[in-house]
Amino acid sequence: MSDIPRRTASRTAKLASLPLGVAGRAAAGWGRRIAGGDREQISAQMMAKSAEQLFAVLGELKGGAMKFGQALSVFEAAVPDELAEPYREALTKLQTAAPPMPTADVHRMLAEQFGRGWRSRFREFDEVPAAAASIGQVHRAVWRDGRDVAVKVQYPGAEEAVLSDLRQLSRMSRLLQPLAPGMDIKPLIAELRERMVEELDYRDEADNQRAFASVYADDPEIRVPRVVASAPKAMVSEWVTGRRLGDVIRQGTQEERDRAGELLAGFHYSAPYRVHLLHSDPHPGNFQILDDGRMLVVDFGAVARLPEGLPRPLTIMTKFALENRPADLIALLRDEGFLRAGTDVSADDVLAYLAPFTEPLHTERFRFTRRWLQGQAERVGDLRSPEFDTGRALNLPPQYLLVHRVTLGTLGVLCQLEADVPLRGIVGRWQPELFTPAD
Repeated sequence: MSDIPRRTASRTAKLASLPLGVAGRAAAGWGRRIAGGDREQISAQMMAKSAEQLFAVLGELKGGAMKFGQALSVFEAAVPDELAEPYREALTKLQTAAPPMPTADVHRMLAEQFGRGWRSRFREFDEVPAAAASIGQVHRAVWRDGRDVAVKVQYPGAEEAVLSDLRQLSRMSRLLQPLAPGMDIKPLIAELRERMVEELDYRDEADNQRAFASVYADDPEIRVPRVVASAPKAMVSEWVTGRRLGDVIRQGTQEERDRAGELLAGFHYSAPYRVHLLHSDPHPGNFQILDDGRMLVVDFGAVARLPEGLPRPLTIMTKFALENRPADLIALLRDEGFLRAGTDVSADDVLAYLAPFTEPLHTERFRFTRRWLQGQAERVGDLRSPEFDTGRALNLPPQYLLVHRVTLGTLGVLCQLEADVPLRGIVGRWQPELFTPAD
């Protein structure tokens, strides 16, 4: 008899322990304050312990819970420094870390996917996982033709775990909201639910990766490993490794961080037009810098399909904002469903709300910083600000949600890098209409 129901109940209980644990620490903290304890020290201790529990639970559960934590981790640059530090390390760990699955489970999954003679496909197979992902882990091996390969194996029961986690996390959105101020967590969870179902079949991921690898095969800036073999719950691709982007964020020189930011932005804006797909998991764990200076990109389970490149309405909206054309902007927003029906908001207010987001495109180079992103988050998330009321009038149609999230995620990584990037030139290469004068 399957033990999936029992494991699912256990996962639900662990996730439920997060808000209860936070509430308990808050009550204890108030007690210590009443007794005369230092308020800032007590708050710091509470947040550190909450962050530790967040990582322990999400990291252990993997699946949708870990995926959600990884999605949040790219937005930590938007959290004010005095609040973010305890969570920063915990969320960043989720980009690459998770407890490994037992060796017996790995062997069983490979036998199910590639047959009982799966070992004959490899000259060598390292039983110790080299990396952990949200719904699977990666082992290093040598393919039968002598190539070094990465073997990605899905965790047993991943589908049940993903759906269970996301249902539970949707009930915790209020607790998690402070990790991404100015952003509505519930739509993110709903979108993750849809995308994670797609990611459960590694054959789809393999097809996506093949498309990217083909287009970027001879690219001087981007490297995508070629796929060697694939099955529904296992995938083999070339082994390529370099310096993790997270290490560049933490320890890189300014020159290294600037270059990494330029490569990341170039990949983000070029892929929709070159591959007609958008890599939709932009957290630092999926990017590395190779010795030859190129950026390695991995994990193509989640993609947006864009047969005509980025949706043209988004380009035209950005153009109107750049050219200070409020009347044209608000008319297009209404036509495309970006304004809620029956809302009364002025064109000038909408332009003022969106203008700071186009700021990086006004100059040849722009320095992305945590402080800049924090300012944007505070501006649109402050209940007392006029921008908050304007933001409430805006709507994000479902067909644009993934592109919007990926763009914000990429922006968050650029701010983590504190990178100086020639964004105007990068965007202009692929969206020349943005900077072409109107007839």
